[in-house]
Amino acid sequence: MITLHHCVSARSFRPLWMLEELGLPYALKMLSFPPRVHDVAYLALNPLGTVPTLFDDGVCMTESAAICQYLAARHPAARLDVAVDEPAYAAYLNFLHFGEATLTFPQTLILRYAHFESPERRQPQVAEDYAKWFLARLRTLEPLLAQEEFLCAARFTAADVSVGYALLLASHLGLAERFKPAVRSYWQRLQQRPGHLRALAAQHAAAVAQGVSAVPAPDVR
Repeated sequence: MITLHHCVSARSFRPLWMLEELGLPYALKMLSFPPRVHDVAYLALNPLGTVPTLFDDGVCMTESAAICQYLAARHPAARLDVAVDEPAYAAYLNFLHFGEATLTFPQTLILRYAHFESPERRQPQVAEDYAKWFLARLRTLEPLLAQEEFLCAARFTAADVSVGYALLLASHLGLAERFKPAVRSYWQRLQQRPGHLRALAAQHAAAVAQGVSAVPAPDVR
């Protein structure tokens, strides 16, 4: 049984979404955000105190995009992976890591300087600068998504999960209204996927059952 340690709508939503797309059985362990503060015992599993932490038959992984790649490769029948001999392999890897390294990173700084810091340490201009940084990088997808339903290989893949999570986080940050039309339509399509809807329902049900707030932290919706 796969075990995923998760905070509501944190980066660990990527592997949760993947597990639902793949239809795999798993145990979902909910944590309050940030877990390094609220659950000291969790540091024995992941010394950084971050999410996700995923265990699978002796394997332990903590990087959300890498977990998506791992799950897709381990379960190729679902075709969420792109094989090395497919023409879209390089694009697949590029978008898979683009979702985290290029799109999610600036949003963590928006969270810090607009929400996580104490009021006297918040920097609204810094947060807005990183919002513009994020949106400028996001616009690189606009020409592609104006022509294609998904990012690569003419099908939904783990790369769409990776980028899709960045769009979910942007929605929580109030940035979705600033998406360009093709990106906006793409995000709407992703939200309608049964796997995405099941992942949202799973995290909510697990949070309620385990006594964890079901509201993303901070509440920036």
